[in-house]
Amino acid sequence: MNLAVLVSGGGTNLQAILDADLPVRVVVSNRKRAFGLERARRAGVPAEVVSHRGFPSREDHDAAVVTALRRHGVDTVALAGFMRIVTPTLLDAFPGRVVNIHPALCPAFPGLHAQRQALEHGARVTGATVHFVDAGVDTGAIIIQGAVPVLDDDDEASLSARVLEVEHRIYPEALRLLGAGRLTVKGRRVRIKQLEGPR
Repeated sequence: MNLAVLVSGGGTNLQAILDADLPVRVVVSNRKRAFGLERARRAGVPAEVVSHRGFPSREDHDAAVVTALRRHGVDTVALAGFMRIVTPTLLDAFPGRVVNIHPALCPAFPGLHAQRQALEHGARVTGATVHFVDAGVDTGAIIIQGAVPVLDDDDEASLSARVLEVEHRIYPEALRLLGAGRLTVKGRRVRIKQLEGPR
C-alpha cells in the first residue's frame, strides 16, 4: 500500500496514521495553513498544497489532486478531515481505494456536525465509522465502527473528544486491513478475511 492522506485542518487522524507507521507517501491539503501539513513535515513525509481556489469546478480541483498523488506513486487515499466532497474524478483514479472516517455510526448523522446531530436526536450511543468513499456523503460500504455512549451531561465538545479517541484507534486498524488485502466488498457489505492460525 502506498498511502496518501488528504487533510484540511489540524490532522489529528493523520497523526494517528503516522504514529501507526503506515506507509504514507504524501500528505495533501486544500488549505495552505492546515496544521496537518506541519505534522507531515515533522514526520519527514512530503506535504503539498493543492488549493481549491481558482479551479472552475470540483472535478478540476480533484484532477489536480490526482496529478499530485500520481507523482508520489500513491495507490490508496485516506481522507482525514478533508472538508471537500470528492468527485468521481478522484474516485475513478483509485477505484475501491479511497476511504474516509466519519464521527458517527453510519448511516446515522451524515455530513457536518455529526455529534451535534446525535445530541439533538437524543441518541444514547454514537461513535465513528471508517468507510469506503462513494458518490454520496458518508454512504459508502462500512469497514469498521467504534461505539461511544452519549452521557447525560455531554455537550458537543465533550462528545466530540471521546469520539475522536475512537477515530484515532480504528482508522489505522482499517488501513492496515486494506493494505493487507483482507477486505472484500460485495455491494455495500465489507468482509474481513480472517488470518489462518497455525494448524
